[in-house]
Amino acid sequence: MRIERVSNNQFTIFLTFDDLSDRGFTRDDLWHDAGNVKSLFTDMMHEASTELGFELEGVLLIQVHLMQAQGMHVVVTQKGSSSGWDDDFVEMKVMLDESKELIFVFHDFEAVIQVAAYLEPLNINGGQIYHMNNAYYMLLHEKDLQHNNRENVIAIMSEFSSPSIATSYRLKEYGDPIMASSAVEQIITIFHR
Repeated sequence: MRIERVSNNQFTIFLTFDDLSDRGFTRDDLWHDAGNVKSLFTDMMHEASTELGFELEGVLLIQVHLMQAQGMHVVVTQKGSSSGWDDDFVEMKVMLDESKELIFVFHDFEAVIQVAAYLEPLNINGGQIYHMNNAYYMLLHEKDLQHNNRENVIAIMSEFSSPSIATSYRLKEYGDPIMASSAVEQIITIFHR
């Protein structure tokens, strides 16, 4: 679990699916087991507050973004104290959102060229490539997968790269676009033909 302070009233938590599994949860549990999910978030909030020295009180707005291959990105915003409530009372409002994007990080462009050669026979021609923090990121949207089995695509991508915890919003704001569309097709045309 990785925890980062964003501001005086906000922090983020990132859990891989392995972290989630170590805590006894599956991705499906998040949608179907409300009681245990509440205890998961309560534990995570206490761990985060201890690590960051963040005083939890009042209403916490918790936005959970499930990323297909990466894990779970949680944004916690404290919305002020709960006047009239017990000081130890914390109310959590949890919103779940599942991303349909795949984002992988490559440490050199040669690996991006190699993975494109495996994606093209699957009729995957789309995608976007960004450069950020001395690494390359490939972003594939649902429509880019061309009805391929998502797990197969993740397995191929994982041979050459790692799932990224960066969101597409972060890439678009801070990354430099190398190929804004049809990335696999462009790479095949430039490097493989």
